[in-house]
Amino acid sequence: MDAISLGVLRHRMEAIAEEMGVALQRSSSAPNIKERRDYSCAVFDADGRLAAQGAHMPVHLGSMYASVAAIMARFRLEPGDVAAVNDPFQGGTHLPDITLVAGVYHDGGRCIGYVATRAHHVDVGGMSPGSMPLATEIYQEGQIIPPMLLVRGGVWEEGPIVLLAANVRAPSIFLGDLRAQAASLEIGRRRLLALEAEQSSPGLADAMDELMAYSERATRDAIRRVADGVYAAADELDDMLPGGEPVHIAVRITVRGDEVTADFTGSAPQQPGPLNAVLPVTRSAVYYCIRCLLADPVPVNDGCFRPVKVLAPAGSVVNAVPPAAVSGGNVETSQRITDVVLRALSQALPDRIPAAGQGTMNNVTFGGWDSAHQRPFVWYETLGGGMGAGPNADGLTGVHVHMSNTRNTPIESIETELPVRIVRYAIRRGTGGNGRTTGGDGLERVYEFLQPAEGTVISERRTRRPWGLAGGDDGASGENQIERADGRVETYGSKAAFSLLPGDRLVVRTPGGGGWGKPGAEPS
Repeated sequence: MDAISLGVLRHRMEAIAEEMGVALQRSSSAPNIKERRDYSCAVFDADGRLAAQGAHMPVHLGSMYASVAAIMARFRLEPGDVAAVNDPFQGGTHLPDITLVAGVYHDGGRCIGYVATRAHHVDVGGMSPGSMPLATEIYQEGQIIPPMLLVRGGVWEEGPIVLLAANVRAPSIFLGDLRAQAASLEIGRRRLLALEAEQSSPGLADAMDELMAYSERATRDAIRRVADGVYAAADELDDMLPGGEPVHIAVRITVRGDEVTADFTGSAPQQPGPLNAVLPVTRSAVYYCIRCLLADPVPVNDGCFRPVKVLAPAGSVVNAVPPAAVSGGNVETSQRITDVVLRALSQALPDRIPAAGQGTMNNVTFGGWDSAHQRPFVWYETLGGGMGAGPNADGLTGVHVHMSNTRNTPIESIETELPVRIVRYAIRRGTGGNGRTTGGDGLERVYEFLQPAEGTVISERRTRRPWGLAGGDDGASGENQIERADGRVETYGSKAAFSLLPGDRLVVRTPGGGGWGKPGAEPS
């Protein structure tokens, strides 16, 4: 296939995933999907290899292959079937992320590929609203969905749907989002069939192979530009549970020729808390970091992953085994894995790697009963913060960084959906680290509750600040507080569970990014 045809194929494939995402976003129920866009869509070949993805969530996309593999191992999907999985130990990441997969079949019954979509559902049950509790085992975090059929031959399976809906706090929202995911798969199926019909020479399967081979060559070429060597770094999570000890994460990056190995031996064992990460999450973070080294716009697919090897001891915080709690591993530990990998690579590429970003997704969940409207309410969102400064540019302010690629929820959406008033939403000026270039600033969001609620915050970088690089200053740490209606102020650490009464205010202040280079220094 010539270069022009390959480029056209690449964009056609990526457009399928993007259109799937638009369909999901526009037809979903929860603001977490339709406003924050906490979802990802991708296309896989008939062997379950990633062929194309949308510009969605890195933590989803680098790990979705495991969901497709788990479903392929359990079923032979027939035309019209849709399978689901969220089990972190069978291809998932954490329980709120539900992945749906459908096979795409030519008229003759030949499978030409798979389409998949993953979305973070606002609640999947468990011990606290939003399904991001301060759990000590996975059974407390929500419903576990092993690979199972939700749609058989185009007809929804009533039993599984009734069971799933009976175990969540907002069943109408849950079912609406699940059906929106299935609808996005149908869009992907139609578009992939149309593309296949146009690929006469070579066929679509061969064209996908060529596209993956191109990405592999480009990735290997980028790795060759990094000096051979072993580059080590370490960092810590603030804690696993309130009042706990720091959790150590270490990596040794070995670059040899056109291959990279990331070895996490020496990281802490898995903990009795929610920040354990399963292996696909760890791989996803490493893949993302290597992808950032590619100077040219290389299509992201299975070829990008082939030169990258990840070693992580089973039973560690970066390769947890059952029955570990993992809800925060996907959102928080993935960020710290990214930090340590980039910090290690900064030794080899000092003029390319940025300082640490906020290093957290600032997960806020709460829920209760809205007596004014006689209905339950439940909420999940993450908040942006400071991006780390780079060698040639300041960090952005109030954005999601690295493993997250979502938006901040608009105030209007929160106040429309919930018995909550946002009394302050502002940039935390001066929280980015100083340097030759300056880290981005964090945010402040203050929620005032109009009805009683139970809430949880899972965050990071409250005691350990985002680090600067090349002499740049660290970014400011974040803060979590509750301002009670009676005037008392309660300050929490990185993780907290609490009860809220009308008039109480939850205050979340997110970290700034680290600075890069000594202030006043001239570029080298």
